[in-house]
Amino acid sequence: MNVYSHFQERVQELVKAMHAAGAWSADVDVSRIMAEPPRDPAHGDVATNAALVLAKQVGEKPRDLAQRIAEGLEGADVAATDVAGPGFVNIRLADTFWHDRLRELLSEGPMALLGDVGQGRTANVEYVSANPTGPLHVGHARGAIYGDVLASLFEAVGFDVTREYYINDAGAQVDTLTWSAYLRYLEALGETVDEDAYEGLYPGDYLVAVGKTLADEHGTALKDAVGEAARNGALPDALVPVRQAVIDAMMDLIREDLARVGITQEIFSSERALVESGSVEACLKALDEKGLIYTGVLEPPKGMKPDDWEPVPQTLFKSTAFGDDLDRALKKSDGSWSYFAPDIAYHNDKVSRGYDVIIDVFGADHAGHVKRLKASVAALSGGKAEFDIVLTQLVNLFEDGEPLRMSKRAGRFVTVRDVVDAVGKDVLRFIMLTRRSDVPLDFDLIKVKEQSKDNPVFYVQYAHARVCSVMRLARDAGFATDDLANVDLSPLTHPDELALIKQMSLWPRIVEGAAEAHEPHRIATYLHELASAFHSLWNLGRDDPSLRFMIDNNKEVTHARLALISGVRQVIAAGLGIFGVEPVEEMR
Repeated sequence: MNVYSHFQERVQELVKAMHAAGAWSADVDVSRIMAEPPRDPAHGDVATNAALVLAKQVGEKPRDLAQRIAEGLEGADVAATDVAGPGFVNIRLADTFWHDRLRELLSEGPMALLGDVGQGRTANVEYVSANPTGPLHVGHARGAIYGDVLASLFEAVGFDVTREYYINDAGAQVDTLTWSAYLRYLEALGETVDEDAYEGLYPGDYLVAVGKTLADEHGTALKDAVGEAARNGALPDALVPVRQAVIDAMMDLIREDLARVGITQEIFSSERALVESGSVEACLKALDEKGLIYTGVLEPPKGMKPDDWEPVPQTLFKSTAFGDDLDRALKKSDGSWSYFAPDIAYHNDKVSRGYDVIIDVFGADHAGHVKRLKASVAALSGGKAEFDIVLTQLVNLFEDGEPLRMSKRAGRFVTVRDVVDAVGKDVLRFIMLTRRSDVPLDFDLIKVKEQSKDNPVFYVQYAHARVCSVMRLARDAGFATDDLANVDLSPLTHPDELALIKQMSLWPRIVEGAAEAHEPHRIATYLHELASAFHSLWNLGRDDPSLRFMIDNNKEVTHARLALISGVRQVIAAGLGIFGVEPVEEMR
């Protein structure tokens, strides 16, 4: 049960019943009635704004109306109500209500308590989509993990989710990659390639294996066919089939990197296939028929003086009709497609597949694409598609406080597999989710392995491991640990015990809110707070033996407390499960 959704509905039903009984002649709109945790827990367990949003509608003073609503909420599970401030109703719930929430959690499991937000709707989450020019570096990991966990979040609350990767295999960077592999091919043939030859190319060692494969398959045939072709022109015919082989090799590398982080995706869409299939022309023709494409001249870029600007008529999309700042070019001055044209066609393909929700996860360097893509999807779907673009900010990588510099062009970068080898998949996944995606994240390869409360992944895992340790000791001492959902929970009366149950009861609200806001980091914050509440109760027991989880001569209290911490273990495990992180049972 989402406690706050439950009380929101309860208050709304109470107001409807009051109206039906003749309390007011005017119709009432209950849609703005909310039930939330009070800002100060000392004020109670639930607060509702019902009287504040209804007073004007029904012609009553807010506090007078609040008093009537408070009286109507009285019941066995409500210990007390009071009216506060301008007309808030604070509700304090009985201990038995919270005991029932713990029993519900233990009986059904945390995942079963989540509301059906998605209701079977389909969602497409596209993430990573790194250019296939080499292995993934740690900067890619943030968007990859964010997108993967957002997809898991959507699944947890009732969406049918498709995970997708868009392969940017039609741009100039792929030709640059092909030439880079060609130089490695020459080296594999035994030739000496001057270091200057790699200027502007990708010099990373990850292409050495590709060059060797080309040499094994083609011998000197490629070298003979390419000859002295210039690298700044069109790709020689002999290298066109090589280009696809290099892309395939890089995508195999990327899939391996993703697998190391626990990520698999169902669909890999190719930009080149989109262009070569005629989908770009077909999509733009459809937009043209809607009157959304025209030939015009763009304003000069910001900072450029008008006399420096040579206006050239271009094919433009009317993105300003859908909230963009300016219309966008679909063709370059040489007549080739701008990068935006295939992007429109690709999103048209997504729209045509019928997804109810479409999410793109981009790096921060794509911030300039947001408005134009949102405009294009609005145009393509007639405004019906629910479309969001999430930007993930940079990862600042450190090693024991010292920054690590990366340069993909120079072949110097920390790869995803480097980080996984250094700290493990689970640490990487959790740390990448500890902050909002739109703020930079500092990642220290040394500090994330420290065993301290300042390390969030350790702190959460330690709570889970501690519960597992208590359970093992309890079984060894002869206490039952298998049917804790049915034990008597009435001994749980200490304020910190009840506070822990209340913290666990936030689980559905946190997860549903994280999914609706597209903010997985809320779960990381929540798990840390839950772990903190558990560790605090553990420390109380260390100082006061009567508060320990196991009391040798008192089975009733022990079983109730074992049920309490079993709930903690289950919620932590469920949260880590959404994150794709394995909960540990022992800390080494």
